[in-house]
Amino acid sequence: MGGCFCIPRELRLSLGPGKETPSKDPATSSEFTSSPEEKKKCFLPQSMIPDLTLSFSVKSRSRRCVNGPLQEAARRRLWALENQDEEVRALFKDLSARLVDIQSQEAQFLITFKTMEEIWRFSTYLNLGFVSACLEHLLFDHKYWLNCRLVEDTEIQVSVDDKHLETMFLGLLTHEGHFFCRATCSMAQPTEKEGECLTLCENELISVKIAEGESEWEGVSLVTGQRGLVQVSALEPLPLPFHQWFLKNYPGSCGLSRKRDGTGSYQIGRGKCKAWKEYERAEKDELNFHQGESIEIIGFVIPGLPWFIGKSVCSGEVGFVPTRNVDPDSYSPMSKNSAFFSDEERCSLWILGSDRKAESASFLHTLAHTDITSVYRLKSQPEGFREAQPGGAWEEPQAGGSRHSSSSEDSHLEEELLSAASDSYHLPEPDDLDDPELLMDLNTGQEEEEAENFAPILAFLDHEGYAEHFKSLYDFSFSFLTSSFYNFSEEDELVAYLEASRKWAKRSHMTWAHARLCFLLGRLSVRRVKLSQARVYFEEAIRILSGAFADLSLVAALYINLAAIYLRQRLRHKGSALLEKAGALLACLPDRELSAKYELDVVAYVLRQGIAAGSCPLEARACFLAIRLLLSLGRYEEVLPFVERLQLLSGHPPAVDAVATILSFLYDKKYLPHLVVASVRQHSPQSAQGTSLPVWQAHLVLQNATKLLGVPSPSWNEVSTMACPALRQALAACEEQADQRMQRALCLILSKVYLQHRSPDGAIYYLSQALMLARLLSEQEALESSLCLAWAYLLASQAKKALEILNPLLHSLREMESVTQKGVVHNLLGLALQGEGRVHRAAKNYLRALNSAREMGDVHNQAVTLANLGHLTLTSWAQQLTRDYLLQAVQLYCKLQASVETDMELVQVLLWLAQVLVSGRQLAGGRLCYEVALLYGLRHRHLKSQLQVTKSLCHFYSSVSPNPEACITYHEHWLTLAQQLRDREMEGRLLESLGQLYRNLNTARSLRKSLTCIKESLRIFIDLGQRDKATEAWLAAGRLHYLMQEDELVELYLQAAIQKALKSEEPSLALKLYEEAGDVFFNGTRHRHRAVEYYRAGAVPLARRMKAVRTELRIFNKLTELQISLEGYDKALEFATLAARLSTVTGDQRQQLVAFHRLASVYYSLNMCEMAEDCYLKTLSLCPAWLQSPKEALYYAKVYYRLGQLTFHQLKDAHDATEYFWLALAAAVLLGDEELQDTIRNRLDNICQSPLWHSSPSGRSSERSRWLSGGGLAL
Repeated sequence: MGGCFCIPRELRLSLGPGKETPSKDPATSSEFTSSPEEKKKCFLPQSMIPDLTLSFSVKSRSRRCVNGPLQEAARRRLWALENQDEEVRALFKDLSARLVDIQSQEAQFLITFKTMEEIWRFSTYLNLGFVSACLEHLLFDHKYWLNCRLVEDTEIQVSVDDKHLETMFLGLLTHEGHFFCRATCSMAQPTEKEGECLTLCENELISVKIAEGESEWEGVSLVTGQRGLVQVSALEPLPLPFHQWFLKNYPGSCGLSRKRDGTGSYQIGRGKCKAWKEYERAEKDELNFHQGESIEIIGFVIPGLPWFIGKSVCSGEVGFVPTRNVDPDSYSPMSKNSAFFSDEERCSLWILGSDRKAESASFLHTLAHTDITSVYRLKSQPEGFREAQPGGAWEEPQAGGSRHSSSSEDSHLEEELLSAASDSYHLPEPDDLDDPELLMDLNTGQEEEEAENFAPILAFLDHEGYAEHFKSLYDFSFSFLTSSFYNFSEEDELVAYLEASRKWAKRSHMTWAHARLCFLLGRLSVRRVKLSQARVYFEEAIRILSGAFADLSLVAALYINLAAIYLRQRLRHKGSALLEKAGALLACLPDRELSAKYELDVVAYVLRQGIAAGSCPLEARACFLAIRLLLSLGRYEEVLPFVERLQLLSGHPPAVDAVATILSFLYDKKYLPHLVVASVRQHSPQSAQGTSLPVWQAHLVLQNATKLLGVPSPSWNEVSTMACPALRQALAACEEQADQRMQRALCLILSKVYLQHRSPDGAIYYLSQALMLARLLSEQEALESSLCLAWAYLLASQAKKALEILNPLLHSLREMESVTQKGVVHNLLGLALQGEGRVHRAAKNYLRALNSAREMGDVHNQAVTLANLGHLTLTSWAQQLTRDYLLQAVQLYCKLQASVETDMELVQVLLWLAQVLVSGRQLAGGRLCYEVALLYGLRHRHLKSQLQVTKSLCHFYSSVSPNPEACITYHEHWLTLAQQLRDREMEGRLLESLGQLYRNLNTARSLRKSLTCIKESLRIFIDLGQRDKATEAWLAAGRLHYLMQEDELVELYLQAAIQKALKSEEPSLALKLYEEAGDVFFNGTRHRHRAVEYYRAGAVPLARRMKAVRTELRIFNKLTELQISLEGYDKALEFATLAARLSTVTGDQRQQLVAFHRLASVYYSLNMCEMAEDCYLKTLSLCPAWLQSPKEALYYAKVYYRLGQLTFHQLKDAHDATEYFWLALAAAVLLGDEELQDTIRNRLDNICQSPLWHSSPSGRSSERSRWLSGGGLAL
């Protein structure tokens, strides 16, 4: 492509570094010229679009700085998602972006776009702050959402390179080949190309088509409609994607005159203004005024519109006033970006109907309901109090006995959102009528065209000015067909009647009746798609009124209907002035009813005017009108871009609230749960709509947050913690409106969320509030809330607090006849007393609860009480009694109808029973209980119960009844559960354990599987940033490669582990790894000499630097043993000497014994007999004075036996050798080893009979040196 574009001064696709401060929109200024330097900057379209970097930082609002711990937590979470990025890709898909890469170290994402629509939607979400909110869903866990203060104080700020985003947008724009530009300067047709080139005015909008390799492109002016060539250098692309999308999808003229003067103001005005120029009207509907004359503004004046409706203060006349002729500083300004001219207009976008209000309230009350007053609780049930279950998982409550479809469920909200735009007019009761309405019976007098027959309708319609009963004539829904005219069989009959009435009105010079009849005939013609006929009627009506504005609703309806026909029939040349005036009537009048079938064409025309004029107020107003109209027509797919644009343009909270409501509703219809939750979070907590809106939003968030749960919900009432902010917001609104019943329901739901995540303190806080509210409502609700609070205290292990609630409750219930409720209280008292260790009183309460359940015939409550009794006796070690109670409980549970709650209780009871059976060595029964419990968890896909049972089975098959194959099977199931729960840390630990289990099988296949598990755990530990675990995994992988004889990879993994530790500057970890790396070769059978490098060159220097004497001693002992096995005795002597020296430093007698024994062995191997004898004697001196075990006696026997052999054969001292053998014999006698005693006796006999015995009369031990054993020289 040969063209180039001038880059505009500012491209506002994103907010820059944060989400809080929207950038100034280029549309707020009418100055679109660029500086000469900027015009030199050109963008050449590229075929390859570079990636965009999206960075984020977690900020603290209160401290106005980065929240370090949260930033690190977010980075770690992102690190864990780098290799499993499906969740991140799904999030960015919802945000209309494509993920390229995750760079967790830099806390950023690389994303790209393939179409202009993608970059448009993403930039919109970025500007609205939804990208930041969605990243919170991704990066933070439940602990964050449960911390109310932290959520309120935290914000994620995202930043992108604006220039880079601009480049990507322009590249995608030009790639499409057809787009819209603004002329940067005025251009006349060259003489040589007259008729071919397009004449342009500065800021004129042009639709262009790219011609590759050309400096001139084909263009069409949106002002004149002329077509021709235009210089590429004179064009500047419209920088906002919304403008490109709108002008392409709603083509047409923008209708602004080239000679149009600016208004000089960019604020909406009202009140009175002064004329700064005299004006003489060109049409009868325009207002004459003189310079300095005061004009009252009817409705509002909007910058960007050439006309507004005004009333002369002097003459009292009403007409269209040219905006350029009045002083913009003379009227009262409104907010610059206000799209709503009244509270009624603002509320029209968010009023919820009674059906939707009731549905949301019913849903929350059902979710909050609990059966704690009638159903006993099992000991240590972690899920919290149970809720009564409606029809299905997360389904909206049924209304009227039938379940609504997804479309009908949304229909209530649609009707309610459109209630302000509804056009149906309901006739009041006859007694309430102020003015008589005409109910025409077409069967009376229609055949005769006499004046008296038409007198009633003419009298009715000829009222000068507006009357309330004319509302049905002007509205969008044609309600006049049933309210003012009835009893006609065909519409043609009505048309004929109205046509005849029109003739009589014309003949009688009844202006208003004539105009209204023409209007009705025109509307009926539009209804029958006879646009030309309708145009004639509307033009006649306007001509008849001749500038009369007494009935402003009629005038607006006439102009807008006629303008819609002009646009539909492309009669721009005929009605350009009328189009501008119709736009003023459409946009400037507040609370105007919809009145035209093709009114959207006029709204689009006004929006094009706003884009062309660069008027944000006009653009916002047109977006609001488009939203209201499209919602009323049910065209939800088309309305979303206008809502998003209005949200960006709206600058004050009430507008943001109104539009945010629609956004949430539309995102829900499009199944974008991330955006639903984000849009509700952006909503202002203060609202003029009472409690209905926050309650509906809480309902909406609860439904959509569940869709974001990656974990399969174990029961219907699982509540996502992401719903907590919306629930708290609804709670605050209910407190403000004093809606105590809804307050209590919300408190119960919030408490349930905290209990689900094992945070009883938060649950206790909200349940305490619920109890205070319940006491104001009814005794039954107070009882229910008290029991819930007591149960929460029990789960929090605060039995004393629970007793403080339950004891007064029991006393009050004794005066009542509710047996079940007494049983419930006794059961909870038993749990509380058991927690206090008062076993006897707990048993009494359990038995009373059991009697109450039996009296009422409640099998479930009987089963729960027996299970609690079994658990009570389990802690008292009464195994037989425990087994009996638990078996009875299991039998009763089996009689109950299967449900999630009862089966999960049965799982807990089976686990207790298995524990009792295993402790009694009834392993088969225990295994059966475990496996049945697991089957129940699998049946209901209840992950938490499966996890609990699987842990028990793994322990059973690893420690109680070892079975490696079964242990591996259940560890693999445990791993599957961890993956479903998305617990990466647990997954890494399990892979590590599985690797060890497979390694223990020691087969080629199991070693390969072990290696796979270890490498998977290595990846996870790296993702989680757990350096210690990661280095251990590197080491384990190297060890496995050694066992698999893959020697080329062994050093690679061992060195990787050590280098990771050294880089992290953790010498203790590096020392540990050096030693363990050496152990790989030391404990092996191949290349054992390689251990020396890791021990001597790696571990020893680190140990000395860290002064880890014991570690250094252990390493030298290993080096000594290694050199002995390799027959490197000289090196062995060096290491053994160093080890012996270090052992004296430690002061540990056992360590000294080991070191000197090894040193003696080295001396013995080197035939240094006297030194060996001395070291052995030193070793024996370190042994305890009294024998501790048979092993010590065996050690004495072996050492003395060696000393005897050494002294006799090498030192040639028969007498000393005899003494050593006698000592060895004494040790053998103490050991009781007859075979060893016979061997020693034979040696003694041989010595006594040897010549050496008779050659000397006594031993010569005194002649030999005793450096060590005699307390002489030290090492």
